Formats: sequence, structure tokens, C-alpha cells
Amino acid sequence: MRKKRKLFGIISVIIILTACNSEKKKTVNTQEKVIKETTAEPKIKGKKKVWIDADLAVGMKNIDRPGYSDVDDGYAVLQLLNTNTIKIVGMSTVFGNTSIENAFNIGNYINEEFITQKIPVYKGAGEPINLENVVTNDAIEALANALKKEPMTILAIGPATNIGLLLLKYPELKSQITEVVLVAGRRSPNDTFNIGTKGVIARDLNFDLDNNAFQILLDHEVPVVLCPFEISSKVWIKQQDLDALKSINTATKWLATASEPWLEQWNTQGAKGFNPFDALASHYIIAPNDIVSESLLARLELHSDDTVKENEKQVFKQYLLCDKTKGTPVKYCFDVIPNFHQKLIDSYK
Repeated sequence: MRKKRKLFGIISVIIILTACNSEKKKTVNTQEKVIKETTAEPKIKGKKKVWIDADLAVGMKNIDRPGYSDVDDGYAVLQLLNTNTIKIVGMSTVFGNTSIENAFNIGNYINEEFITQKIPVYKGAGEPINLENVVTNDAIEALANALKKEPMTILAIGPATNIGLLLLKYPELKSQITEVVLVAGRRSPNDTFNIGTKGVIARDLNFDLDNNAFQILLDHEVPVVLCPFEISSKVWIKQQDLDALKSINTATKWLATASEPWLEQWNTQGAKGFNPFDALASHYIIAPNDIVSESLLARLELHSDDTVKENEKQVFKQYLLCDKTKGTPVKYCFDVIPNFHQKLIDSYK
């Protein structure tokens, strides 16, 4: 009888241990399943919704000085239009490289000539934000209505004026903004924007034209992605690229032809081509894995104006600085993958 009890006890212990091990394995398998599920790439249903806000100036002569205006906004817009994973909800224009009237006219021209399924184009701000008299415009109201319907990414490749005004007028909509992708910023006030080899230093134009707008974005802590001169200075468009673009379609032929005077201006400054600034921002939206970025903190700081020769600390300006010391979290893009140039050109085909 004692032997039976002893045997029964041993069998019971074995059963309990077996059950525990089985439960343990079940728990481990469940945890592994959860880990796999949470680390898997998120599936994006449908197309990414994007609103474009741009100071379009393709083919325009400068208003206040000799020469031609920048063409990079055109590269960003046409790249997004040619991407089947993007749905452009609307496009607004803003002052910057040219007047608001010129930007609005070019936006409508692109819409009428090169887009099969038309998108609405709205006229936005024609001057920087006046904090003592904050007024709305057609672009802000249209963007607000769009955000009320669904979240979206905003490509803001001119001064951030329209986006700043939106946040002042409709702060409750900031949660609907997935990201604002901008072309501005630098790591240090000593990081100059050198154009060519003849001493020309460019302004951080989008930021310089409306400091308040960028401060508003930082204050409202919307998700900000910066594509500064640091990254665009590593990508060049040359004459052979323009020749290739001319052979693709009527839209790229128009853009490439209008880019030739702009390219010539850069060549006369000793540059080997021109940097397509805004196309780095649009490419980030399309294929973020092609862009190398890091998380930094952004803030505004006053320093001597680096575009004024023989300044001797007499002329100062605000800088949008990004580092790891203090400020508002932003994503800072600073490099591209090795085969980026070819991927950029191919994106227009």
C-alpha cells in the first residue's frame, strides 16, 4: 500500500511538472507572438494623404534682383504627382521664391496642364505672419476643412506661414497632422550654405522669411521633419539630368527647360550643378528609407548674419538650430543612400 502511495505521489509530481512546463511554453510562445506582431512593419491601408504647400516659382525671374527664381518646388510637386502611393488632397501656395500671385498662377498651370485628375489649388499668405493681426485666407480654410475629415502629411516647402496661421486659428487640428515636412534648419550658426566656389552664401530662405511661423510649429509640438541644406547639398542636378528629364513627358520637359537658366546661374558661381532642395522633402514622403535622419532638438537662436560680408557683429538674425542640447524634438534629415541620385531621376519616369 505504501509503495502504491509513493508511486502515486511520484506520478502526481510528474503530471504537475509537465503541466507547468506546458503552460510555460505556451506563455513563451504567446510572448514571442506578441513581440513579432508589435515589431512587424505597420501596414498602410490605401494611399498616403498629402497636402502640398509651396512657393512655386518655376521659370520666373527674380522680383527684386537680377536672375531667375528657384525651380526646386516644381521637382517636389511633379515627383509626388508621379507616385502611385500618394494621394494629393490639395495644394496651397505661399509667398517666398516669388510673389503669391506668381506662385498661385504656376500651381494652377501645373494643375491644368499636367494633371489628369485635377486637384484643388488655393491661394495662401502673401506676407509673413503678423502676430498683432492674425488673418486667415483661402488656403488655411481649405486645409482646415481637409484636416477635419482625415489626418494627413503636409509638405511645406516654402515659408511655413500658412501652417503657422492654421495652428493659430485651429490649434485643435494639430492632432490631425501626421507630419509637417519642411526645408530649413542647420546644426550650428557656423554651418554656412555655400553655393559654388566663389563665396556666395545662401540664406535659409524658407525660415528667414517667416521666423514666427517656425516658432509656432515648435510651440505646438506638431511632428516636424526637417530637410535642410545639409542633405540637399549632397545631391546634384546637372545638364545630363535635364536632358534625361526632357525625354520623359511634357511635364518633365517643361520643368527641365525652365531649369536651364537656374542651372546656368549655379554654374557661373563655380557649382557643378544645382541642389534640388525641395525634392529631398518630397522624396522623404515617398520613400523615407532612402533618407538618413536622426532625432534632434530644434530651437531659434540669434547670431550674426552669415550672409552679410564684413559683418563684425553689426547685423544679426534668427537661426533654426538643431542639436541634442535643448529645444523641441524634430526629425533631422542629413544624408541619402548611395544610389539616391538615380532613384530620384527614375521617380519622374
